[in-house]
Amino acid sequence: MNALRFLSASIRCTGQMITTRSRRRARKRWIALVCCLLLVVPAVSYVRALLYPGSASFAVRSVEWARDHGGGMLIDTIETWRYSRHAPPADGAPQDVAAGGNGPGDSAAGGQLRAGTDLPPVKTLPGIRPAPQEGVWSAARRSATGTPLLWTTWFRPDPAHLPVTVGVALMPRNADRLRLMPGTREPVAGMSSTDGYSVPADDRRSLVATFNAGFKMQDAHGGWWTTESAAVPLADDRASVVILRDGTAVVGTWNRTVRMTPDVVAVRQNLDPVIVDGNIVDGLTANAQGRWGSARSQFQYTWRSGLGTDAHGNLVYVAGQGLTLATLASAMHQVGIQQGMELDIHAAMVSFDIEQPAPNGTVTGKRLLESMNSPADRYLVDDQRDFFYVVAR
Repeated sequence: MNALRFLSASIRCTGQMITTRSRRRARKRWIALVCCLLLVVPAVSYVRALLYPGSASFAVRSVEWARDHGGGMLIDTIETWRYSRHAPPADGAPQDVAAGGNGPGDSAAGGQLRAGTDLPPVKTLPGIRPAPQEGVWSAARRSATGTPLLWTTWFRPDPAHLPVTVGVALMPRNADRLRLMPGTREPVAGMSSTDGYSVPADDRRSLVATFNAGFKMQDAHGGWWTTESAAVPLADDRASVVILRDGTAVVGTWNRTVRMTPDVVAVRQNLDPVIVDGNIVDGLTANAQGRWGSARSQFQYTWRSGLGTDAHGNLVYVAGQGLTLATLASAMHQVGIQQGMELDIHAAMVSFDIEQPAPNGTVTGKRLLESMNSPADRYLVDDQRDFFYVVAR
């Protein structure tokens, strides 16, 4: 009897052990399955980001995927550490100069020209002898009849870092028209566009220039609007590029110096203004409430770009490498901008190409600054980011 009881107990114990082991194995399988799912879902999302339509580098796609999936604060911290710890050298030759004209009569100092464009005088650094052609305007793009369609110059804006230079492009109000185009991801991923996501074919024969717009809309603190799409609501007090029906553009503060009228066809907002009524705004180095990007981003020595209008209504683009927010604003002030705003920043985003169409319809681009590293055909093929382009009247 005792032997039978022992055998029965042994069988029950063995059964319980087998059941326990089975449960453990099943639990491990479920845990493994959940872990696989947790890895597969972001992996699929990441692959989709890498394959998403529109031109963008692997690095840009990866960083923006991380931002879109909760990594924005980490990316901002890394960028601030990287760019704020590597200041440009204090002395040395200018690091880059702007592309200009090559023919007789292509250069001019500030003032009234026979072509009818008022060029603002450039204020070079006091106490620093200007280098050859520094602060001198050059006609970088002309019409078939010789009318200047784009003027460029360059100069040094930072007395503490003399190799740092900025390139400037002035688009005459009476010669050019501005257009705003969406990208495949900005302002809204997958938004429809009648004209596509690159410079439309019909405008390429009169194309003068292409250049970057502002931050991604989730970081721009503002809106994006055209007569075709009110993609992102416009926000009061934000710096705004406002394009009118005749192609002229004004830069100002939304619902203060610029506002919606029947003549407006497009608005692109980005952060707060950096220049108002010819004066650099206060607080750029403090960047309270992140008015000009993430905390401490104003101290990053990086590629930056800005856009504004001068006293005569000409549109002026400024860009350079190794700039802080304050240095960019100083450069914009030196070139006579009266109302100005920051556009996009970092090497992968800052892009300005002087475009030269050929009779056969092809377009050849030349960078405003040779050190810009954007593709030669940027904005001539579908791009993920929104952008501006300029055509001759």
